[in-house]
Amino acid sequence: MEIAVQNTTAPAATPLSVLEETIVAARAAGRADLVARLDAVADRIRDPRRRIVVTGWTAQGKSRFVNALLNLDISPVGDGLTTTVPIQLAHGAQPKAEAVLAGPGAPPSRVEFPVEELPVIDTGSVSADGRQIVRFDVEVPNPLLADGIVLIDTPGLGGRGTSGAATVLGMLPSADAVLVVSDASTELTEPELAFLRQARELCPAVAVVTTKTDLYPHWRQVGSANEHHLRTAGLDVALIPVSSVLRSHAMLLQDAELGRESGFGDIYQFLREQVVSRDQDHTRLQVARELSSAAEHLALAIGSELMALRDPERAAAAVTELQHARATAEDLHRHTASWQQTLSDGITDLAGDIDHDLRERLRNIARTGEEWIDSHDPGRHWEAITEWLTGTVDTALGDSLLWTRSRAEHLADQVAAHFHEANALDIPDGIAALEQGPSVAATLGDLEPDIGFGSKVLVGMRGSYGGILMVGLATTFAGLAMLNPVSLGAGVLLGGKAYRDDKQQRLVRRRAEAKAAVRRFLDDVAFQSGKDSKDRLHRIHRALRDHYAGIADRTLRSIDESLRAAQEAAHVATAQRTERTALLERRLAAVADLRRYAETLQPTALAG
Repeated sequence: MEIAVQNTTAPAATPLSVLEETIVAARAAGRADLVARLDAVADRIRDPRRRIVVTGWTAQGKSRFVNALLNLDISPVGDGLTTTVPIQLAHGAQPKAEAVLAGPGAPPSRVEFPVEELPVIDTGSVSADGRQIVRFDVEVPNPLLADGIVLIDTPGLGGRGTSGAATVLGMLPSADAVLVVSDASTELTEPELAFLRQARELCPAVAVVTTKTDLYPHWRQVGSANEHHLRTAGLDVALIPVSSVLRSHAMLLQDAELGRESGFGDIYQFLREQVVSRDQDHTRLQVARELSSAAEHLALAIGSELMALRDPERAAAAVTELQHARATAEDLHRHTASWQQTLSDGITDLAGDIDHDLRERLRNIARTGEEWIDSHDPGRHWEAITEWLTGTVDTALGDSLLWTRSRAEHLADQVAAHFHEANALDIPDGIAALEQGPSVAATLGDLEPDIGFGSKVLVGMRGSYGGILMVGLATTFAGLAMLNPVSLGAGVLLGGKAYRDDKQQRLVRRRAEAKAAVRRFLDDVAFQSGKDSKDRLHRIHRALRDHYAGIADRTLRSIDESLRAAQEAAHVATAQRTERTALLERRLAAVADLRRYAETLQPTALAG
């Protein structure tokens, strides 16, 4: 095996070329485990797809913005036509659209349909065979998408269901940027600010895209107010005003001035500076880590053999040290190893804590909702209750997701403490969220409306009839007619009392029905989000287990190679020692160059 990582400090050396040379060296050394990791990083460089999630509340111009950005009529726009499932848009030589279906206990499957039907398609118009459509995958030839951008148009937030924010937040950990669309008619609302806070913690590049500036002359005042709200909330989020209509006209007329007025140039600048540049820095840092790790593993066997050849008297001591290190590595590899115990205990504790945390959040929401219902008439304010409950539950689910990731990252650090080599690990979440459909799809039922004016009159008349009859009969003994001022007055009094009693009974009944509806809604949320949390923990557990098991495997493999090389060096003939030593010195120098090149990448990557 000859390691030939040459001239890594020369200007022509690129991370990809050095990676490819390192892959050749690792393959020649028989280190398939290193080859697999280096290949994954090389594939990331060759195909740098950057996922941009576009989201926002309903009726804010989100899908029209996506169409204007791509200069395509691809996402559904208009009254009654809205994005109901995520649409993933990527570059393809030929137009192609597929519906991704998922069902319990079955892997995702795909159904192809014409791309032209996407703007008017609904989930019922695709043959799903009883399975849920979780997203549409669309490939179209497009210059922006050809640069490696993958746009994800999400369902509108703020509807009566609670699938929106929870589903979108699940996508953000694996996204490179998120664009939150809000039109220029009003300032940012509390739910939007809460969502931005959560999104900013999950994704490093977040921007608020203020749309419809062509419709609202006061959009600059709204923009200033939004900047104040973001500063007050402590959110470092870009604010970009745009007009999708002007952009569409500019592309149709090829008018550069109109294109500048549309504001889309600021969108491209944001993508260049906050997405492409940041992704390149992250990739360089990842390359540096993998090259440094590969150099360490390759140098271990070379150094052990070289030391044994240079100083045969120390070879026995080196073998003893390596055997001790191998025993330690084998201990890490056993089922009862301390790192696996830490991981298992941590996941168990985390599962219980997450379930308790989520239920506590929902219990507090239920308590607040019932207190509000007790002091108001839910029949008159049901829409307000629905809007508040939907937004509050979405915020609670998002905060629970953030807390889960924070705890999972802390657990990863605890497990990493058992290892000498502990490269950074991205906690999985977002990709799986796209495969599994809405996290929560509960809907708050409608409340039976109050009776009309005519029914209220009939209630009063029924109460007054008894009063008139009773008092009228009694007054006939005094020589008065059945209908007299006394009997009519009694009828009015009793009719009013009957109306008030009936009104109070109906109010009590509506409050009871409203509380029951809220409890059913929150029970559905707890049931579905509990399953989603368990699935998320299982993904995290598998990722952590595989990541650190891979470290244990590579460590054991490197020590085995070193031990074998040191033992074989003891039997090398004296005539061959000089030639073998010179060869190993060249290989070790190449590995040293590789390590130095990895060090030159890290400061550049960290500077972004």
